[in-house]
Amino acid sequence: MNFDMARAAGGRLLLRIEDIDATRCRPEYETAIYEDLAWLGIEWDAPVRRQSEHFAEYRVALDRLAALRLTFPGFESRAEIARMVADRDVRERWPRDPDGVPLYPGAARGISEAERAAHIAGGEPYAIRLDMAKALEWVGERREPLRWTETGSGPAGETGTVAADPAAWGDVILGRKDTPTSYHLAVAVDDALQGVTHVVRGQDLFHATSVHRLLQALLGLPEPVYCHHRLILDADGRKLSKSTRATGLRELRAQGATAGDIRRLAGL
Repeated sequence: MNFDMARAAGGRLLLRIEDIDATRCRPEYETAIYEDLAWLGIEWDAPVRRQSEHFAEYRVALDRLAALRLTFPGFESRAEIARMVADRDVRERWPRDPDGVPLYPGAARGISEAERAAHIAGGEPYAIRLDMAKALEWVGERREPLRWTETGSGPAGETGTVAADPAAWGDVILGRKDTPTSYHLAVAVDDALQGVTHVVRGQDLFHATSVHRLLQALLGLPEPVYCHHRLILDADGRKLSKSTRATGLRELRAQGATAGDIRRLAGL
C-alpha cells in the first residue's frame, strides 16, 4: 500500500530498519526484509535509515524534553511494576492503555533530584518516562490543538480530523539507561528528519498516533498525514505475528505463492 501510494503521488518510498532493541534484532532478519520486499517487486529510495545508527539524534530530542522538565527516570523493574499493578487491581482495576498494558503506577516523578542522582550514581537501571500531565499542560498553555488528519480509518472507523488522546497512555517510556529512545520517540524524530509527509501503517498503531502527535508538538516537529489500514488476521482474529508462529512471506513463497497472490491477500 505504501509503495502504490508513493508511486501514484510521484513521491518517494522510504525503508526504515527499526532496530533499537539490540537483543531481538539480527542481521539475518534485516536481510530477509530486503529479500521479501524485492520478491514483492517493491522498490525504495536509498539510503535505508537504520535507527541503531542514530542514537545521538534521539538523545538530542530526549535532552530537549528533559530541559523542559517533561521527563523523569523511573527505577522500578518490570516485576516491581507488575506487583504494584496487581495490588491496585485487588481494590479496583488499574487503568490500561489502548494496547491493554497497565499505566505506570509508580511515584518516581515525585522523588527529589538528590534521590534521582543517588539512584543513577549507584548504577541502577531506569526508564526515562514522559510526565504526561506536565506535557499536556505545556501544550495546553500554547493552545496547540492535538489532532491529526486521517485518510484511512481507525479500528472504530475514525477518519478525517481525529482528536488525539495521549493521556490514555499515561507516562510513556521514551528511553532507557542504555538506549536513548523508544519506538514512539524514534519514529517521531525519524519522520521529521526524513521529510515524511504521509505515514501509512496498520490500525494496531492508530491510537499510538496520539503519543506521536504530542511529541511532535513538544519538539516542534512537522505533522504528517496518517493513513491507517486494516490488518490481515489469522483464524482466531489475531494480527499475524512471529510470536504466534504465523506463516511468513518466505513460507508462502516456498509453497508456490506469487507476489500477485500476496497483493490479493492484502486486498490490493
